[in-house]
Amino acid sequence: MKYIERFEEIAKEACHKQGVALYDIETIHAAKGLVIVLYITKIGGVTVGECRSVSRTISMVMEEDEFIDERYYLEVSSPGLERNLKLKKHYVSAIGEKIQITFLDENEDSVTKVGELTEVLQEHVVVAFLEEELPILFKNIKKAKTYFDYKKDK
Repeated sequence: MKYIERFEEIAKEACHKQGVALYDIETIHAAKGLVIVLYITKIGGVTVGECRSVSRTISMVMEEDEFIDERYYLEVSSPGLERNLKLKKHYVSAIGEKIQITFLDENEDSVTKVGELTEVLQEHVVVAFLEEELPILFKNIKKAKTYFDYKKDK
């Protein structure tokens, strides 16, 4: 997957030109070929037009460079209301938001809870749950995403 670094350079430049930020890149090996999913974001949300413009810019450069040997498909999208938190910068951007987090507790049991992300530090995050505020080491986090309560937040 050496092409990912080159793709990321191209994506960052395309995002900068369109006034949006690169949030994440996912690659999926499907029957039809490689699917590259690029998530972009900006304050207030991204538009379909911005996704289209970023996609066109990247596609033009990729057609010229031809650095991916296999058949591929490019998808450009917003990360959505419930966006995955993978990198530290994702957590930082979610401070003050509700998150759903699955982590290993002190007994090495897997626990899934919803709380407010209050702080992001070097080795851990702090999440305020109804009953307590809890520091959770990054190494103990199995999965995390922002959480939207569809019933409550209508």
